[in-house]
Amino acid sequence: QDMADLSEVVPTLAKVYPNGQADVNHFHACGGVPFMVRTLLDAGLLHEDVHTVVGKGLRRYIQEPFLDGDKLVWRDGPAQSLDETILRPAERPFSPEGGLRVLEGNLGRGVTKISAVAPEHRVVEAPARVFIDQSELAAAFKAGELERDFIAVVRFQGPKANGMPELHKLTPFLGVLQDRGYKVALVTDGRMSGASGKVPAAIHVCPEALDGGPLALVRDGDIIRVDGETGELRALVDPADWATRQPAIRPEDMGIGCGRELFAFMRASFSTAEQGASAFTESLEALK
Repeated sequence: QDMADLSEVVPTLAKVYPNGQADVNHFHACGGVPFMVRTLLDAGLLHEDVHTVVGKGLRRYIQEPFLDGDKLVWRDGPAQSLDETILRPAERPFSPEGGLRVLEGNLGRGVTKISAVAPEHRVVEAPARVFIDQSELAAAFKAGELERDFIAVVRFQGPKANGMPELHKLTPFLGVLQDRGYKVALVTDGRMSGASGKVPAAIHVCPEALDGGPLALVRDGDIIRVDGETGELRALVDPADWATRQPAIRPEDMGIGCGRELFAFMRASFSTAEQGASAFTESLEALK
């Protein structure tokens, strides 16, 4: 929630992959960190009165280190962006907000990043297709079973289930289907990095399926709505039907391999993703 609140008031100033074609080298060449820190400070969006590794105050970061012969010198970075198709000042942002939002509804609470998602793809309402891991989705894609509108529900991927691995393999398949004109989205209690890309995704959904989360109640064909504009994450299922459903059981062979079986006792004590997926969080709550 803190991140979503900050995102609401801090504008999008950079178009760098995945929300643009530029990479970090392009970002640096057109002003980089010195220019971005300068414009955020001038807009009142950063706290100046802090200690950093280069001294007191974030204004130190508007400077760049250079070698003058064999001597290290500091000089001010660009006062203006050298390419506003990649990096803009706070008064002319790409978007007035940062694009990170909390999603909430009868499927739980998750987070989505809409800054890389085109406006026409930010709201998806479609039948669910349930998977237990990313390899199962990959197999369905290769078998030609996903050539339609659908929302992929990938569950039992949370901290307690299997340690919350990065689900990086999902984006290419879903991106191809979106490019083919299908309405697709992802809902998961698993983890994805900031490079989650152009497909609308409700990630880190809490509580996770293994911990009594409602994702365990979803069945193939349920109509699900993922709304990146209003923050809605909902299964459009008759409440009476929903109330009588029994949660799905995690397959026995999950959580095995790569040493995961050795850490099952630790996973059992993990808090939710929203609370940091930490064994310490649960311990502190128990002490209270």
